[in-house]
Amino acid sequence: MKHKILVIILTICLITSIVLSFLPTSQICGVRSGCEAVQNSPYKNTFGINNGYLGIIAFFILLSLTISHLRTPKRYKKILIFAGVLTGSIIAFFFICLQIFVIKALCTYCLVIDIGIILGLVLIFPTKRKK
Repeated sequence: MKHKILVIILTICLITSIVLSFLPTSQICGVRSGCEAVQNSPYKNTFGINNGYLGIIAFFILLSLTISHLRTPKRYKKILIFAGVLTGSIIAFFFICLQIFVIKALCTYCLVIDIGIILGLVLIFPTKRKK
């Protein structure tokens, strides 16, 4: 059940990344929004690649892996999904901190992605099963 919910979260994150990557920020957020400030900040790229494109790739891979795990569950897939969501959550936390403390503006769409992946981590975080 957890992985089915994760598919929904990852789909929302993927769609939001696509929207941020291919539509002008002023068209989806308005000219005077925090989105404009965040999307035009020096932090919009990582290693010269737009963060939105990196998000599309990462969420597509995680989504494909999670769907594959739902069809044919394997321990290694579960570990890869957890590692990917954990890495994404660390990056998301970093981006939230950048928005709040450095850029001093919040992008609604970015927050949907960041909070989504962090919720995904909370959802699939390993817990001991009761016997």
